[in-house]
Amino acid sequence: MAVKILKRRWHKVTVGISLAFIFLIIGLSIFVNSHWSPILAKKVKEEVALSSGGLYTINFSSAELHVIRGSIVFYNVTLKPDTNVYNLKKQQHLAPNNLVELQIKRLVISHIHPLRLYFKKKLDIDEVIINDPQVNISYKLNHTKDTILKDNRTLWQKLSKNLRSIHIGSIILGDIKFRYDDYSGNKVAISEFREMNVSAHDLLIDSTTQADKSRLLYCKDITAELNNYTFKTASGLYTGKVDHIKLSMPKSQLNIEGLTLKPINTDAFFAKSHKDKFTLHLDSVQLNHFDFLSYHKYRIFNASSLILHNGGIEIFGNPNSIKPSTDRVVTFPNAGIFKINADMKIDTTFIKHINITYTEYNSKTDQTGSLFFNNTSGQLLNLTTNPAALQKNNIATVQLTSYFMNRGKFNLQMLFNLTDDNKSFSYKGSLGPMDLKVVNQVTMPLTMVKITSGSVKQLDFDIHANKNKASGKITLLYNNAKVSLLKVDTVFDKLKQRPFATLYANIFILKHNNPDIEGGKPRSCFVSYERQPDIPFFKYVWQTLLTGIKPSIGLDKKTQDATVERANQQAINKQNRKLKKQQRIQKRAERKKKREEKKLEAGL
Repeated sequence: MAVKILKRRWHKVTVGISLAFIFLIIGLSIFVNSHWSPILAKKVKEEVALSSGGLYTINFSSAELHVIRGSIVFYNVTLKPDTNVYNLKKQQHLAPNNLVELQIKRLVISHIHPLRLYFKKKLDIDEVIINDPQVNISYKLNHTKDTILKDNRTLWQKLSKNLRSIHIGSIILGDIKFRYDDYSGNKVAISEFREMNVSAHDLLIDSTTQADKSRLLYCKDITAELNNYTFKTASGLYTGKVDHIKLSMPKSQLNIEGLTLKPINTDAFFAKSHKDKFTLHLDSVQLNHFDFLSYHKYRIFNASSLILHNGGIEIFGNPNSIKPSTDRVVTFPNAGIFKINADMKIDTTFIKHINITYTEYNSKTDQTGSLFFNNTSGQLLNLTTNPAALQKNNIATVQLTSYFMNRGKFNLQMLFNLTDDNKSFSYKGSLGPMDLKVVNQVTMPLTMVKITSGSVKQLDFDIHANKNKASGKITLLYNNAKVSLLKVDTVFDKLKQRPFATLYANIFILKHNNPDIEGGKPRSCFVSYERQPDIPFFKYVWQTLLTGIKPSIGLDKKTQDATVERANQQAINKQNRKLKKQQRIQKRAERKKKREEKKLEAGL
């Protein structure tokens, strides 16, 4: 068959020319691979050194240029900073805040045009694939503005003598091993990531894009994703987990799914800390218009909105009887945000369907009581530590709607002064109709008062406070309130009723209705509560409200103590009467016995 095909002379000539052309291409490819690979390696090293001002050096064991496939393969690539150059730049106040180290076993650049690079000085690449890279970044604040740099040329201006343009269609980094060392705090904070993927598209560096603000790092699109990230806090008191993180540069949006923060064992936690214990879970967190580059370079955290959606926050008040040596004013929101090591500004924080629980332990009853705020939604405005923003507006506003103990609708507005040294704040709100007995799960263990009947019609409060004192007005409208005063039963390890105190309180002390008569003027209580330095924020708010609610129904501390004291005295008097009665009975028995003995003697 082959003989028949090649029996004509022109057939043989055609096949011969084709084979010669193929062998020529193969020969040229081998020549180009051997001749241009060293040139390419040298070119890459020069460009990295030039673009970084000598700060970085790049090395690789070998580079292969495949003309036929239009690809370049680099092996064992390492990118490292020159510490001598870094220290010199640091002395000149020109050192960057971030230093990068990179290790890659194999880097593939596909569909490159070497002739265009060699003759036209245009680097045009379709795709760059990097698998299993190891990236180490260390952060240390050396300067706060780009304008301090003496060399204000753009990257293209620095490269323009050697390259007219650089274009890369897509850059794919898969399964990155990433380590981040943060030296901005008192101690170095180390974060390590696994299962991280990054993709960038349409990178273009030329005269038209050198000042294009629509691009980030000269790319039209950069997306980073991280799966199954676990971490520990620097204090060692908490462990955390994130199911999925996605950062989209074009959208300036950060999405977090499945965020969980858990404390260590309760006994171990409170043995190490005087702080309240937190447990946090959020189904999703979204940060919009997040300026990633400002945060990466200078720790400036700037975003238009933060959305927290579905989850729960549990707060357990520290039960330590030993008072901490420092004032726990740091638990105030307008003090705590300044503990964050960042220049922060979030215009609006949206809270959607979050359950909040606050729990306290009472050493007298050896029990815990919890307040529940279910299905909490609302917004927080002007959350900021930025000095310029604080000059314009130093008030952070919180507006929330919730369901207290999963029953009564609860509306709350809080104002926090972010610049006042006394950490002043105010809160006002209202609670809608609900059964009073629902709150027994908190009043019984914490105040040893059981509500046996009653219903709330409306609770209104308006409190102004600072780190030292809280004062304001509380109005509680209710019907048919009855209570039972309790005491600790040490034998059976439970709470039991004080019958005489309860009877006396319900008859003589307790105000069963407000207003006292239908259509009458409601009573209001003016509260004044002095905070001790060991009292944290949530306990401060709760205790202030409780200080006003109890007198509203006639159970202020002075009256309650007097009631208990009177009841105790009544019990003592009853016991004395019983004892005297027994003594009288005994004396009568003795006298009767003596008379019988005398009769017996007289008979004898």
